[in-house]
Amino acid sequence: MIGENVHGLLDDTIVAIATAPGRGAIAVVRVSGPNAFAIASRHVRQWPRHARVAHLTDFLDGKKRLDQVLITAFPAPHSYTGEDTVEISTHGGYVVPSSIVAALTGSGARQATAGEFTRRAVLNGKLDVLQAEAIGDLIDASSRAMQDAAIGQLDGGLSRRLDALRNELLELEALIAYAVDFPEEDDGPIPRERVEKAIRRVLATLNALLATAPAGEIVREGAIVVIAGPPNAGKSSLFNALLGRSRAIVTEIAGTTRDALEGVIDGGKWPLRLVDTAGLREAADRIEQLGIEVSERYLAVAEVVLACAETWEALEGTVALLHSRTKAPILRVLTKADLVPHRNQLNGDPLNSDTLSISAESGFGLPGLLSRIESVVDDQCGPRAPDTPLLTRARHKQALELARAEMTEFDRAWTHDKLPATIAAVHLRTAIAALEELVGAVGVEDVLDRLFSSFCVGK
Repeated sequence: MIGENVHGLLDDTIVAIATAPGRGAIAVVRVSGPNAFAIASRHVRQWPRHARVAHLTDFLDGKKRLDQVLITAFPAPHSYTGEDTVEISTHGGYVVPSSIVAALTGSGARQATAGEFTRRAVLNGKLDVLQAEAIGDLIDASSRAMQDAAIGQLDGGLSRRLDALRNELLELEALIAYAVDFPEEDDGPIPRERVEKAIRRVLATLNALLATAPAGEIVREGAIVVIAGPPNAGKSSLFNALLGRSRAIVTEIAGTTRDALEGVIDGGKWPLRLVDTAGLREAADRIEQLGIEVSERYLAVAEVVLACAETWEALEGTVALLHSRTKAPILRVLTKADLVPHRNQLNGDPLNSDTLSISAESGFGLPGLLSRIESVVDDQCGPRAPDTPLLTRARHKQALELARAEMTEFDRAWTHDKLPATIAAVHLRTAIAALEELVGAVGVEDVLDRLFSSFCVGK
């Protein structure tokens, strides 16, 4: 793992407010580095007697008392960063924590940059790069599915799988190196069948991991579910009903929705990005036409489209119109079931019909509609092997695709072209390097720079 002192970054003692700014009950000021204890101890009336136990004391700037705080000392290496670390819980707001940070910087600490505490944890071997990414994902999680995926990655699920895969590749590389250096030792050359079986295992693992990428993208971004149809088809009412609150303006005037409205449903297996779009029709109004163009852009990237209409005839026309605008699965939805009670509702169970009948007013059919949407998303993500971690970032997918491509080339060179092992092994080494960069087993400063630029200061 990365452990070197990169550009002297670990020589400084850093400080930052680790909680969100603004009015609140408490704020946390975090200090980390070789002089963290010495700097912090200058400002407290009494230093904690025991490590990792919060202690109530006064925080001073010279003789002036700034606040009554709880201070906790975390000696290295048993801290988040792996360095001596101090956490100071102060009263919240803007002034109190800022004045404490100012006092600490006046005593020699430096204001931390975005993500610098977590970066130090990586550099000191407390976390790998994948776990650091998981911390960022956990902070940014907008759904429980993303929270679960981030927790699994933070626990090392993906790291362990990739580390095992890397070790298998290293063993294969060592086997081939032995065959090259000592071709006549023991029982002669390494049997090609033995190498081919190892290739099959590695490719199967890479394929299983890459198969989770569509699910990982949906977990991270949410499945885009577009509500489409002609004006006055009940789209906005359905949007509001599914969200459980009023977001779209619902009127009897055609063309009310001039832009796309988004809302996230986070209650089932998948986070759903619900999109209410402008009514599909030829519009003379330029502003409405712009709204329709926005709708068409959403339709082009949708995972699921709900075709909405009030009558069977209008629904068929809507579906025909949508087929030319989207490649996503289209669910037929007859709206306003409360106003047309004679419709065939199959005993109130829309899941048994190709067409779902719903009422935004009464709530009829909404649970079945959500179940059908989740079922469509399930089909798009495909089967997932048990205990296989999700790939939630483009960086993960790109690295594993490179590793798979190189292993495929190695397989061809070894099995079909019967090239010398030294030539074929070049592909093997490139595959290993892709995995090493992914987990941070080699120095990748540019990766760290990109990763931590999106972190908040204090984390």
